[in-house]
Amino acid sequence: MTAQFQSALVLFSGGQDSTVCLAWALARYDRVETIGFDYGQRHAVEMECRANVLREFPSRFPQWGAKMGEDLVADLTGFGRLAESALTADQEIAAPEGQLPSTFVPGRNLAFLTSAAARAAVRDIDDLVGGMCQTDYSGYPDCRRDTMDAMETALERGMGRLVPIRTPLMDLTKAQTWALADELGGAALTGLIVTETHTCYRGDRTPHDWGAGCGDCPACDLREKGWREWRSAA
Repeated sequence: MTAQFQSALVLFSGGQDSTVCLAWALARYDRVETIGFDYGQRHAVEMECRANVLREFPSRFPQWGAKMGEDLVADLTGFGRLAESALTADQEIAAPEGQLPSTFVPGRNLAFLTSAAARAAVRDIDDLVGGMCQTDYSGYPDCRRDTMDAMETALERGMGRLVPIRTPLMDLTKAQTWALADELGGAALTGLIVTETHTCYRGDRTPHDWGAGCGDCPACDLREKGWREWRSAA
């Protein structure tokens, strides 16, 4: 039997990983709320996709619908202008050897987690849940577990309350993330991820068997590779 906890706030972008995290949280917590961030992202279509996914969840997964609480979209567009990158401006998407990818938004996850922790305090929510992963990822330093551990310490000291950051995908490959989605919600969840979620850095919604995207940016590459590995092992 899956252990039940009290409440969670899911950092929800409308992408594959955060959608799996939403399902993961709904399977474990009694009350689940969501928070999204408009930081001036180039792939702003993800904001439409996150609304679509949230709208579909209660009808596709009635066992979870009653647990879903409030959703909030935080306006961090000022931060996006401050921390300009290829995700927030018309710049080339590149990953030079020995350097951080041009899509890295400095401090993005730190800003997200601080904002989410403030929301959790106001809403009396116990845990934060995020889709950060250090296995199949783009090399961002703020996606690693040691960063999450440091943030937990900083948030506890700065807010006067324990703020656990749960990262269920941290050590999973993208293929294992697809498998977890199947385990949590079967074809209904994997199908929803394919048709409604968004990951592509370019904001492209060209359909593929693994989902929508341009097919050649790093996010699409990881998603497609994971899909094919999962399907070949099924």
